Amino acid sequence: MREPGKNLTNLVPQQAPPQLESMGLTWLIAAAIATILLWQIPGGNYILYPFTILATWFHEMGHGLMALLLGGQFQKLEIFSNGAGVATYAIALSLGPIGPGLVAAAGPMGPPIAGAALILASRSFPVASLGLKILGGFLLLSTLIWVRSAFGFVAIPLLGLMILAIALKAPRWMQGFTIQFLGVQACVSTYHQLDYLFSYSAGFLGLSDTAQMQKYLLLPYWFWGGLMAIASGVILVQSLRIAYRRA
Repeated sequence: MREPGKNLTNLVPQQAPPQLESMGLTWLIAAAIATILLWQIPGGNYILYPFTILATWFHEMGHGLMALLLGGQFQKLEIFSNGAGVATYAIALSLGPIGPGLVAAAGPMGPPIAGAALILASRSFPVASLGLKILGGFLLLSTLIWVRSAFGFVAIPLLGLMILAIALKAPRWMQGFTIQFLGVQACVSTYHQLDYLFSYSAGFLGLSDTAQMQKYLLLPYWFWGGLMAIASGVILVQSLRIAYRRA
């Protein structure tokens, strides 16, 4: 029972302002377009730097976690200040060429799949808050278990702490918008690496992910690059459509 005259405002769940509900999708689409444009101008990468590091983390975690799921090992994760990353893993031989092909594909598809999960989590404020807490906590956990680069030891837990702070301190409507925004950024990050998707070589690292797929799954690397680029766009559109679909 409340005290006489006590305001009930603090007892009511924080809801998104009507303006945000009506404009949320518009803002997210605008943010995605602005992100793609910023990649094309000098200095744009600096503005988007935190999202670049997060997308790299999704990418490399995709490789490592897929190797684990297929019975292999995820040995270490290195992320560097230029936004590049390397996942070191061992693949079980029992699956033949399919195993290495799937692990190679899991890297480029890691960000859009993670992004879709974040966007879909925004449909419910409690789930959005939980999703941010899981993401922030997993960033911290991955640092302890797999991260083995000096820059990664600083950047990854810092991102995790920032996301956890939003999950614990920000209003619920802001948590919902944040998790959607991170999801969109993860999905569109595929188009930041289009040149990589359509490259055969990854420089000193050897073959690119799509070239690895060509090696193990036969079809040419440019086919896999195009397929993943299209899939990323479809995943983004469909996840936003579901998130904004009204009952």
